[in-house]
Amino acid sequence: MRSSCEKRNYLDLDVVFASESLRTLLRQAEQVAASDAAVLITGESGAGKEVVARAIHHYSVRHSRSWVDINCTALPENLLESELFGYERGAFSGADSSKPGLFELASHGTLFLDEVGELDKRLQVKLLRILDGAPYYRLGGVRKVQVDVRLVTATNRDLKAASERGDFRFDLYHRLSQVRFSVPPLRERREDVAPLATHFLGLQNPGLAISREAMNTLEAYSWPGNVRELRNVIVRAAVFAQNGEIAVEDLPEELRQANFSSSLANLSLLGEAERDTIARVLEQTGGHQLRAAEKLGISRRTLQRRIKSYGLSVERGVSVRV
Repeated sequence: MRSSCEKRNYLDLDVVFASESLRTLLRQAEQVAASDAAVLITGESGAGKEVVARAIHHYSVRHSRSWVDINCTALPENLLESELFGYERGAFSGADSSKPGLFELASHGTLFLDEVGELDKRLQVKLLRILDGAPYYRLGGVRKVQVDVRLVTATNRDLKAASERGDFRFDLYHRLSQVRFSVPPLRERREDVAPLATHFLGLQNPGLAISREAMNTLEAYSWPGNVRELRNVIVRAAVFAQNGEIAVEDLPEELRQANFSSSLANLSLLGEAERDTIARVLEQTGGHQLRAAEKLGISRRTLQRRIKSYGLSVERGVSVRV
């Protein structure tokens, strides 16, 4: 039995889910939002770490103030430093005017640093000092800047292991992780696949639906790219869909191949092998391929492809191995 679906909006980002694990995580984010504790969010790429970060700001007393976010891998080291801490006119070639950094822009609000594990050691030291309440200089500046920022960070790396290896400052790791959240990958919360797929399809083409077989295939897949991969699959499938719905044939081949056995198992059909199961169902239906496909929960086109690939032929109402 599927859990009820919920939809929330954090900073103009729609969040759709049905899993109890994500429901619990967002409830905990709301509790943490009441404090100013630094939060470290871990999880695989594309799992939804930014959703938790946005929820923390949404529920906090700072929700009416600035939300500023940056991916630490988006800029080279020298540009990232100037983006974070700002610079004065003439600080470097091309600095024709002064510019406040993201810390200043986020003052009295929230700053979200995604992929914080990629910061180099020098920037780690500056970040640690700011977290300890110390003022800092803009690049080329002579006047110290004091900010009041709620810092939320995220990473897909194991920062504890990285700090033990010396690849990440041990003291900074503990300062960032006063509160830690771990976002489970999509394969561990399969209840979220159907509502997410439906939501993404509504954004792409609200006139389309998703067939039962296609949805079974989506739910059975392991999603190594998590929610981001699911969104891309739905966008692609919507482009090729015909007759008003996404069919299993519209999904990428790797999904269809990976999930055929799982689909049969989920339907509690007899037989340990796909070949034997299809042969048995064909025999039960007198070789009627449409009825057999309906019983298997697949399309007739998929059944015909499997009959050919497994070397089965249907003669006089009986499936025969060849």
